Amino acid sequence: MSELPGRPDLGSAAEELDAADPLAALRARFVLDDVTYLDGNSLGALPAHVPARVEDVVRRQWGELRIRSWEESGWWTAPERIGDRIAPLVGAAAGQVVVGDSTSVNVFKALVAAVRMAQEDGGTGGTGGSGGAGPIRDEILVDATTFPTDGYLAESAARMTGCALRPVAPSEVPGALGDRTAAVLLNHVDYRTGRLHDLPGLTAAVHAAGAYAVWDLCHSAGALPVGLDEHGVDLAVGCTYKYLNGGPGSPAYLYVRRDLQPRFDSPLPGWNSHAEPFGMRSEYAPASGAVRGRVGTPDILSLLALEAALDVWDEEGVSVAAVRAKSLALTDFFLRCVGAYVPDGRVESVTPAAHAERGSQVALRCDDAGEVMKRLIERGVVGDYRAPDVLRFGFTPLYVGFADVERAARVLARTLAG
Repeated sequence: MSELPGRPDLGSAAEELDAADPLAALRARFVLDDVTYLDGNSLGALPAHVPARVEDVVRRQWGELRIRSWEESGWWTAPERIGDRIAPLVGAAAGQVVVGDSTSVNVFKALVAAVRMAQEDGGTGGTGGSGGAGPIRDEILVDATTFPTDGYLAESAARMTGCALRPVAPSEVPGALGDRTAAVLLNHVDYRTGRLHDLPGLTAAVHAAGAYAVWDLCHSAGALPVGLDEHGVDLAVGCTYKYLNGGPGSPAYLYVRRDLQPRFDSPLPGWNSHAEPFGMRSEYAPASGAVRGRVGTPDILSLLALEAALDVWDEEGVSVAAVRAKSLALTDFFLRCVGAYVPDGRVESVTPAAHAERGSQVALRCDDAGEVMKRLIERGVVGDYRAPDVLRFGFTPLYVGFADVERAARVLARTLAG
């Protein structure tokens, strides 16, 4: 197809950046084609070795071993085993992450458990308060800009626990906290704008108020450092089909800080989280550790596809720091190319320019964004659209290169020119 010619300086710059990229070789580990794929913040690309691994799970583990695979193939322990592989990608030590269920289900489990702990503390005890009597903690704060499902779940959790729900912009959370606040549900990265919120600072503010912090890491895990243990996060959840490339509908994960695990009271107790899962007792007794986050029988096919996808990180020795450095370089270069190619005033970046406030995507405001994205996809540049006027471009450093970035900006300029 015919495209706007690239400016020699930016085309050459892309080539030089790709040649110097220490992660460039990872692209070969994924199934990709001539399409410029900038939608990994919705669904990550397929790691090339995953189909063969899934075939083994289906044909041998399921087809031949059948029920024996729960023990012989390690199916039963997969949620904790795979959780331990995700743990270093979110800055957590082993034994605190369990994989299973959807992000939505895990948000609900974490938020209700957080409120129950806060109310059990009594008054201003919490995780950072001084203890003792005080007002009952009957308020949940939720990120006012959150992905809608998180808001729906927070509303349901509030009804279940007898709490009031108050939507608050993340930057306003410190001033909104009070002695009635039980828990705060926040997104590390805003799904629409790509803004990176201050996890360390907001977690510290929540703790100072004696409340519990629950973080949604869907748009940060696998793209940038999180530091759950370092920053004392209480509970966190995230999906695995974006930057972790686990596949469509791959199971989510739940982080429960080690010292809180004995107090984690799930609103969805199931036989998989029972201290004696095969005892078939009528009374529920929770298991110890992160296993308390399990509910029912895990989705083995999706779970083991995710486990295979994580090999890219281990086998190639990829560090989150290196991924973050490339992510910032990619998004910087994209903004530079957009500024050079796209006429002034046609689009506006709503993603912060400051590195400390930017995730791994760039969101551009555009009057006819929905139609523009359709035409971009037809021309081989895949991003996505968020109502009412946002073009989203996600940059997965494991397989996106600088030539992809330069081409995307050129095709965007051509598309906007009609």
